[in-house]
Amino acid sequence: MDNRVLLVDDERDIREVLRLPLGELGFEVVEAENGEEALERFAALQPPIVLTDIKMPGLDGIELLRRIKNRSPETEVIMITGHGDLDLAIRSLKHEATDFITKPIHVEALEIALRRAVERIQIREKLREYLQRLERLVAEKSELQSHLSTLGLMLGSISHALKGLLTGLDAGVYLVDQGLARDRREEIVEGWEVVKQRLERIRRVVLDILYYSKKRELKLERVDALGLAEETAAAVREKMAAAGVRFSTEFDPRAGRIQASPAYLQAALTHLLENALDACRDPGARRPARIVFGLRPKKNRIEFTVLDNGAGMDEETQGKLFTPFFSSKGDRGTGLGLFITRQIVEQHGGEIHVSSAPGRGSLFVVSLPVVEEGGTPAVPAA
Repeated sequence: MDNRVLLVDDERDIREVLRLPLGELGFEVVEAENGEEALERFAALQPPIVLTDIKMPGLDGIELLRRIKNRSPETEVIMITGHGDLDLAIRSLKHEATDFITKPIHVEALEIALRRAVERIQIREKLREYLQRLERLVAEKSELQSHLSTLGLMLGSISHALKGLLTGLDAGVYLVDQGLARDRREEIVEGWEVVKQRLERIRRVVLDILYYSKKRELKLERVDALGLAEETAAAVREKMAAAGVRFSTEFDPRAGRIQASPAYLQAALTHLLENALDACRDPGARRPARIVFGLRPKKNRIEFTVLDNGAGMDEETQGKLFTPFFSSKGDRGTGLGLFITRQIVEQHGGEIHVSSAPGRGSLFVVSLPVVEEGGTPAVPAA
């Protein structure tokens, strides 16, 4: 990692005081005595960390922060402020400052702020390395090429999703840190909820990537459809309640048995339920939010259904829904989840269909063949 720090302060004494501890912490210090000089040095050297005073004549610290972030959003900027300038410090956070420290500056506070900035830089570097490894993995697996229009499409989708998730994770961690520092339980609780939500979404993204990166032969066994449906419902019930969604089930006990890999089929059904939950969280969804998970026999097949009163989809979106790397969720999705869900269903000899309309919710139907008493899937009548 580049160890340079751009130190900006109109007071030479402050720069002198800070140069020594910064050097002891392993940083190479580049100085500027005002905002205009700082912009020139930043343009020439592109240091990863900037440490700047908020109040300076001419171009002040807030404006310097704004201009640096416009040029280089990933640059970590730490603000130096007086005790009476807390409002300015909070304003700087809204412009994506990494942290702020107050005068007189304590070395411990300076070290903590710098360590946080370095950790953020290292996370981004590790993410880039991970995406490069992922790119090499995809390139090596020729059977995946039929699923990709371009390699850049995959990396662009995943990196965009992870960038949004990591930004949200940073926000949650910041709230927890501030709550701990100020002994405010409500801030800690709020921040921890954000962290949990983002970690869950990151988990789903990583599982989608891992599944997509390797072709699997499923080990099928006879499975009671009702039992599988009840286990799946139990796994998501708490999450639905926490989101304020009215979750109910409509299971027909006569559904029978299917030939399935329970873990993978349950993963597919769980994704449909979580997809419905995302639709109910959409601003365009109706209230109160409702999701109904169903199971019913139909001739020689069994149908699992997921009905929601969420935002719904137009015909164009429905037509692209199961194609790889298409996502209607923005930063919340990779475009792999429903594509993988359809793959799992088809590996079970089944079909998946959706009907939806904007503002009227969606219905997903997974249709699978029934296993007859002899142990083989039923053959549809001609």
